[in-house]
Amino acid sequence: MLLLLLLALLLVPSSTLHAQSKPLDIYWIDVEGGAATLIVSPSGESFLIDTGWMVGDRDAERVYAAAQLAGLKKIDYLLISHFHADHVGGLAAFSKMLPIGKFYDHGDAIEKENQQWLDSYTTASAGKRTIVKPGDEIPVKGLRVLVVASDQKVLAKPVNGGGPNPLCATAEQKAPIGLENQRVAGVLASYGKFRYLNLIDLDWEKEMELGCPVNKLGAVTVYQTSRHGAFDGAGAPAFLDAIKPQVVVVNNGPRKGMGQVDNGVKSITPGGPAPYEKVAYLRLAKIPGIEGIWQEHLSLLDPDPSHNTSPDMIANLEETSDCKGNWIKASVQPDGKFTVTNSRNGFSKTYTSR
Repeated sequence: MLLLLLLALLLVPSSTLHAQSKPLDIYWIDVEGGAATLIVSPSGESFLIDTGWMVGDRDAERVYAAAQLAGLKKIDYLLISHFHADHVGGLAAFSKMLPIGKFYDHGDAIEKENQQWLDSYTTASAGKRTIVKPGDEIPVKGLRVLVVASDQKVLAKPVNGGGPNPLCATAEQKAPIGLENQRVAGVLASYGKFRYLNLIDLDWEKEMELGCPVNKLGAVTVYQTSRHGAFDGAGAPAFLDAIKPQVVVVNNGPRKGMGQVDNGVKSITPGGPAPYEKVAYLRLAKIPGIEGIWQEHLSLLDPDPSHNTSPDMIANLEETSDCKGNWIKASVQPDGKFTVTNSRNGFSKTYTSR
């Protein structure tokens, strides 16, 4: 029997065995709040979400550097979540650095002030563009990438074991934070037990649509904070506590995201909602079952050590002028174990998907 097994392994092409042994890799690229994220499937296919700011090609070059580190010759799928400068500004330059196979977005609804970014995108994506709606899938081989929100709409029915959310009874509602943020195309990526949720800039009101009265997303493994961790307009506790992330990644900038604890928007819920923690990091730290919080930047808006995660888990500590653009990476194994690494200092920590 052992001899037969050895013969069978010899007949399997080495390239196939190598492909099966590859992890799922996720790179959170420092684009100072633009939330660029590169995913490389065990199949070798790549999925990029957003391209950062224009800013003299700085962010395009950082995304390209991550792609080179991952050994990529092209980007198979690119999602531009919405047409704000910090998410699509780097596209024109980046599209000249690496070929891009297919483009995905929320559609042409836009405000006048964002027209230049839609124009830049339509130029780069000509002939290769797909508009997505909730429930659509982006066909990355080896993953399930489900669109959970797009163009002001969210999933109609729960997935991933979602169901009624008792936390909604006393939850606060907030007014929308800009139409383009509400149009965001957000995704839930699944690989075995591992679930990665990225809602990019989706605001509090849309989080509540996804979380109340029914949690439509179930529990997730890794959650990338909405609005760069600027929890004045996102991070609804009834939503966060329902999705129960084990690990959170805050893809912020030194002065973008976090530190902004209240924008003065008043509750529109009659009867007085339950109070909640205003400091973003402390709100994340109170999520039931949370195991780790990683930050792209130390918040220089609020550098209080108790309002930021452990320094070992922060990729960049400086102002923009001195920033090296360090990344955070997660490598996920087929059994659900995953290791998060800080490129600034090599610090890593391993978790097991629940």
